[in-house]
Amino acid sequence: MRRYITLRLTLLVSFVLLSSHIFCPAGQASLRAGCSKVNITPPLGIPLIGSYGKPSDDIIDELYAKALVLNDGRSTIAIISADLLYVPLEEITNPVRKIIKEKIGIPGRNVLICATHTHSGPEVFTRSKLRPEKEVPASEIDQFYLQTLIRKTAGSVLIAYKNLREVKIGAAKGQIPEILYNRRPRLADGSVKMAFTLGPEVTATKKIETDAEGNVKVTFTLPDEEGELDFGPIDPEVCVLRVEDMDGGIVGSLVNFGCHPVCIYPYLSTTISADYPAYITKVVEQMEGGICLFALGLAGNTVPIQRGVKPREQIGKAVGGEALRRLQFVPTAGDVTLKALKKEIRFPIETNSSSDKPREVDETNYITTEIQVLRLGDIYILGLPGEILVEVGLEIKRKAGVEKLFVISLSNDTIGYVCHSQAYKEGGYEPVSGTNLAKGAGEIMVKEALYILNQIK
Repeated sequence: MRRYITLRLTLLVSFVLLSSHIFCPAGQASLRAGCSKVNITPPLGIPLIGSYGKPSDDIIDELYAKALVLNDGRSTIAIISADLLYVPLEEITNPVRKIIKEKIGIPGRNVLICATHTHSGPEVFTRSKLRPEKEVPASEIDQFYLQTLIRKTAGSVLIAYKNLREVKIGAAKGQIPEILYNRRPRLADGSVKMAFTLGPEVTATKKIETDAEGNVKVTFTLPDEEGELDFGPIDPEVCVLRVEDMDGGIVGSLVNFGCHPVCIYPYLSTTISADYPAYITKVVEQMEGGICLFALGLAGNTVPIQRGVKPREQIGKAVGGEALRRLQFVPTAGDVTLKALKKEIRFPIETNSSSDKPREVDETNYITTEIQVLRLGDIYILGLPGEILVEVGLEIKRKAGVEKLFVISLSNDTIGYVCHSQAYKEGGYEPVSGTNLAKGAGEIMVKEALYILNQIK
């Protein structure tokens, strides 16, 4: 009799366990997250990206590597935002991923590293995938600082992983078009006249318009030009990710916005600064709490309307204010499944390095890089290498069919400017001296991005 009762109890327990597995699959595990930030400010004396070889001699912002780690019980993903110009695949991204894999087991495909693209950070890149004349010999790079940078960046993930707690997440979008513009206005003949900066008499004529295709444009009138200049589109979206604990208190956040961080550069060329993203994250962290990561959006050909120390603060506060507004009423959920994909891609490069000679495509010569997508339930985070022109990124957004899509440029690698084909006909800085990629690079990026997004849906 006792054996019979024991057998029945064993069968009952087995049935309960089996039922819980069938009817409460992997989603039963709670979502957990942790955030951290590690100071990566270089010592004074290291040359900066915009210092033209001169040693740095001042600091107005500390630089940080910030990490967000998420775990759903089966998968763990990590997002790192570093106050750097670039995060080259071979020099920074893969070494950081290797340490993370060795220490806590997160695979490389689950680790996304993006640069905030500050132009007032350290010169620690050989630029091996840019145009030959822009390459920097490894002997000119402070290797001790580079190795310290790699370890600290990986360490940000290790700390965040150690602090995992139960959370809920959600995403929302806002807009702030009035602080940036497309620096590639076209003349009447269709050619581009670069407008890296605008004088106060020009910025006073600012208008925000939406064209027939739904593109937002910030336009100006230049008094010394005959006729109107056709200013291209911008991406005014401010995308925010909220990560909160079970009491509703914020653990961390991510703000995604596209505008070149060039308020300090080149005016204070030897000053270390995180530029306007420092104020975005400061506003959110001081008012909302937690740790705020900044991820650059579609900024390849967009720049601030005003530059300088004060505009850096104003732009950061404006974007930070919009982020705060959207973070307040984000619906959040904890029953979220995490997925990650990474795909190697190749871009043909052009053979001639001189910008004043015809450029030809070498069909046998390629740059190899990668794209990546992280899925957090119905939130998609697309990591693209290089500086993505607005037109290329907007094409991805239009065709992706994803409502909550974060497009993060300068992710995991640097390959120069990624331009749509029309840009090569128009001329200007980005498709001529700003990239080594052949015509068609933008279209390849759109195709590959849509493919990997469809694969993870």
